[in-house]
Amino acid sequence: MSMKILRIGLLSAALACQPERNMDAPQPGSVPPADDANGQTGADAADPARGKVTVLFFGTSLTAGYGLDPAEAFPNLISQKAAAAGLPITAVNAGLSGETSAGALRRIGWTLQRRADIVVLETGGNDALRALDADSLEANLAGIVSRIRSVQPAAKILLAVMEAPPNLGAVYTARFRSAYAEVARRNGLTLVPFLLEGVAGERDLNQPDGVHPNVRGEGIVADNVWRVLRPVVEEVYESRTGG
Repeated sequence: MSMKILRIGLLSAALACQPERNMDAPQPGSVPPADDANGQTGADAADPARGKVTVLFFGTSLTAGYGLDPAEAFPNLISQKAAAAGLPITAVNAGLSGETSAGALRRIGWTLQRRADIVVLETGGNDALRALDADSLEANLAGIVSRIRSVQPAAKILLAVMEAPPNLGAVYTARFRSAYAEVARRNGLTLVPFLLEGVAGERDLNQPDGVHPNVRGEGIVADNVWRVLRPVVEEVYESRTGG
């Protein structure tokens, strides 16, 4: 058993000892998912005349930056990394606390009212903590991808992998993981390996709830995503210039 799996197992055991909880328990005063990571809203945040690549980060409280200042959420950190690399993006943070993959499927249509060049999809963490059916997770992921493709067919999609706690059993955890791989394979998506790699189960990288990254942990999450996102941003810019 790897240390990563052991740490996730210890985390899930701690959660199991508590009353039923939602990984994305809504926090008072949380910003609406339509706000972008740079503090812009509405049409201005996705104005193609600005010349920036627009990246829609669609996910749960992990995307929203639960418990952190909005500027510390990983979509905003990625926006900073992109600017430093000469690849400026408009990062739209559509993270919503209190959501499973089924909720994400219901919400995605409304969120797609704004144009996006790239969609980073992060969902499923609540499904795992609730031990919801992995077949349903796969169906919901496929449904979200289908909605994106029908509304914004030119948008490139990155799918962030989430892991199920190992105390749910080897069969469930394998099936849960395969849901992401299957949806990515069938739809030609780019996979972001485990979103919380290097953070999950690390006490000094998480908030007191043991689930949501703290500022240090969020920086690692940003690195995990940017590593995969950067080549896609470069591809979009190259396609605009005919490179």
